[in-house]
Amino acid sequence: MRVNNPLNALTHKTTIIFDLDGTLVDSAPDLANAINAMLVKLNRLPFSGKLIHEWVGNGAKILVERALSGQREIDDTLESEYCAQALSIFLAYYKQHACVQTSLYEGVTSTLDTLKNRGYQLHIVTNKPLEFVGPILESLEIAHYFEMILGADSLPKKKPHPMPLLHVCDSHSVSIENCVMVGDSQNDILAASAINMQSIAVTYGYNYGEDIADNNPSVVCDTFSQLLTCLPQIILTDKSH
Repeated sequence: MRVNNPLNALTHKTTIIFDLDGTLVDSAPDLANAINAMLVKLNRLPFSGKLIHEWVGNGAKILVERALSGQREIDDTLESEYCAQALSIFLAYYKQHACVQTSLYEGVTSTLDTLKNRGYQLHIVTNKPLEFVGPILESLEIAHYFEMILGADSLPKKKPHPMPLLHVCDSHSVSIENCVMVGDSQNDILAASAINMQSIAVTYGYNYGEDIADNNPSVVCDTFSQLLTCLPQIILTDKSH
């Protein structure tokens, strides 16, 4: 675990906002299968799961466009109707296979259980379309930990725009200072940084092969369970929520 600024360590937090893919769950295998099913239906060659893994993190539309481009940088000559057709195929397949190989990262359930029992409010802000989030959480038996769940289509803007984070704060009458964003990609850290919300980055998720520490999160954790160490005194001293 690395604390980027010990003089500005996480204090007085009552609310934790989690990303989903790459933070709580490893959904890359099912996303890769859905992308390759889409490509095959469009008479295109599939890609390795490892390569598709590097494209995950900005929502379904961009993932599909990256697959059609065959690279992270989207081909600006792609026709919008073709992209829309591909997205429709992808979503239809993924809806039926969203939690086949998707799994929780190590320590997620026990850590969420501890945080919840300590009195934290837990929420999810993800760039995954909302219709897929609930079934995955239910299947993995962690839905009951979260009070608010926002997907890519819940609001006009998604991460890295801070709108979803502000919505959580406003909806639960909690200040930015009392919240912390936990995620695996630059979208999570940038969304938090835009409103001066502190953030915890996990290193094991989907950040396009880049070091998440480069985005200057408040704390960097190598495992999910290290979250319990990041906030050692808060639950004992802050009962304001």
